[in-house]
Amino acid sequence: MSLILDAAMQMRLSAQALAALVPAMSPRAAVQALLDAGLPGDALGLLARLLPHRYAVAWVCQCCRREVLDALDRAGLELAEAWVREPNEARRREALAFASAHRYRSIGAWVAACAGWTGGNLNPRDERPTPVPPHLSAIAAMAALSYLAARVAAQFDARRRGFVADAIGLLDGPERIDGGMQ
Repeated sequence: MSLILDAAMQMRLSAQALAALVPAMSPRAAVQALLDAGLPGDALGLLARLLPHRYAVAWVCQCCRREVLDALDRAGLELAEAWVREPNEARRREALAFASAHRYRSIGAWVAACAGWTGGNLNPRDERPTPVPPHLSAIAAMAALSYLAARVAAQFDARRRGFVADAIGLLDGPERIDGGMQ
């Protein structure tokens, strides 16, 4: 299967989105095709999956920084930003602990989960490690940005399109970014 279709399947894109994608598309062309088809939610999910984890977390943080957030959301954002600056296991675990403690019920919890699910072990108390599925961070990114977009319900789709527009250029990197998938 192709990079694009693998990512689309992992992110459980809609049937409409799958029909709009061609396996040979570049990552940017695929995300743009979804935007052009009026599928901003699918475009958001595909973009989140195709970006390398650190880029995706930084993108979500950048989008959140433009908003007025309450103290809980700012705390989750700050943990994710700390992981972007220093992407180490201690920072990742701290972000994941925050997301779990807040039961994934806020923008801040989902932003922290985006950083927390970039790798490591999902079950640290068990003797057998459980690796984090590689698409889980993208799901958290999509959730955080969807919650953020929903803060202005009348502009939900427009806000999601705007978030995609903020980062779609990252798919044009010098060595074609698809680091989330490879």
